[in-house]
Amino acid sequence: MNILLVGSGGRENALAWKMAQSPKCNKLFIAPGNAGTRDYGTNVALNPNDHQAVKKFLLDEKIDLVVVGPEEPLVKGLHDAILADATTASIPVIGPQQLGASLEGSKEFAKAFMMRHGIPTAQYKAFTAETVAEGEKFLETLKAPYVLKADGLAAGKGVLILDDLNEAKKELRQMLDGKFGDASSTVVIEEYLSGIELSVFVLTDGKSYVILPEAKDYKRIGEGDTGLNTGGMGAVSPVPFAGKEFMQKVEDRIVKPTVAGLAKDNIPYKGFIFIGLMNSDGDPMVIEYNVRMGDPETEVVMPRIESDLVDLFEAVANGKLGEKTIKVSNKTCCTVMMVAGGYPEAYKKGDVMTGFEKVDGSILFHAGTKVNDKDEVVTNGGRVIAVSSLGNTKDEAIAMSYKNVEHIQYAGRYFRRDISKDLDKYYK
Repeated sequence: MNILLVGSGGRENALAWKMAQSPKCNKLFIAPGNAGTRDYGTNVALNPNDHQAVKKFLLDEKIDLVVVGPEEPLVKGLHDAILADATTASIPVIGPQQLGASLEGSKEFAKAFMMRHGIPTAQYKAFTAETVAEGEKFLETLKAPYVLKADGLAAGKGVLILDDLNEAKKELRQMLDGKFGDASSTVVIEEYLSGIELSVFVLTDGKSYVILPEAKDYKRIGEGDTGLNTGGMGAVSPVPFAGKEFMQKVEDRIVKPTVAGLAKDNIPYKGFIFIGLMNSDGDPMVIEYNVRMGDPETEVVMPRIESDLVDLFEAVANGKLGEKTIKVSNKTCCTVMMVAGGYPEAYKKGDVMTGFEKVDGSILFHAGTKVNDKDEVVTNGGRVIAVSSLGNTKDEAIAMSYKNVEHIQYAGRYFRRDISKDLDKYYK
């Protein structure tokens, strides 16, 4: 099978690593890829939002399957464009069409979907510039902290959690006034959920599903979960506070009604559903849906999957996922994300990276990297590289990742030294 994988981050490097292991994978192309993905396939300079160029590539390279990593091409209708062209319509795409992508592309759409299908989530209301006064009144009915979410895609930065009512009102006005561009032309205000977060991942063909390993990520830049939100500074899988009883609740109360709800609403869906959850006193509540795998969670989920990922994708494409089961390792996987100095604010690109050859016992998943004209690997993003390790215990896995983090050197490098420490109490 010739496969095109769309994307350039750590998630795509992990997917490429896993797909390349499949005997069903003949040629793997990654568009545009990074310095790490070239080890598993061929990087191609292709803009995923240039639908004509993508379709031409599919035909030229006789592509049999398209796997879309990030959310933006899905929200912008890449799957729809491939389907709408008679010459490419028969090429299956892993990733929903634009309507299904609205689960991530619009917070309001997702919340309405959850309410309609009885999926447990926080109470909410949505507001625009015309109804900002009503939004302020709604804030007054809630208890602190106040949660404000830009309705559209805001590169992971569109959620504010504020303790002060007046500050929440001020931020509401700023968001509706264009703080996050078009993404915050509508703002969802919802009640704050207390508990501990985790992510559950589902692969579905629209009828059946398999549940992938769950994970917990670390969003804040600073140790002790302090400072600004990032795209993720590390992750752990499995999650010790998500035992069999809790995961059964997740499946019964959330996964099953989500997949059934998509079918009931006539929303075609073939691909991943990322369910951001809060474990609230043993009960799962949905914080958000994403329509792709998480990053850096993919970097701990893929190493634990023992099944053939391409075989699962083929079953999704053919509507036969119900015939498949998924085999998952009992080992723990931990990843530490190394980032550029200054991230998530202004940071430098182009710093030469060294030490790759010294890494032993960990898997390197490149995120923001590229190869310069001297064939050196250089930094090319805020989140630079994920160091993932499998271990018989959580402590074994995280120790291996931190050991190998020390080998990777570049100017201004930064990483959190406390990934997974908050979970220690659950292992006693």
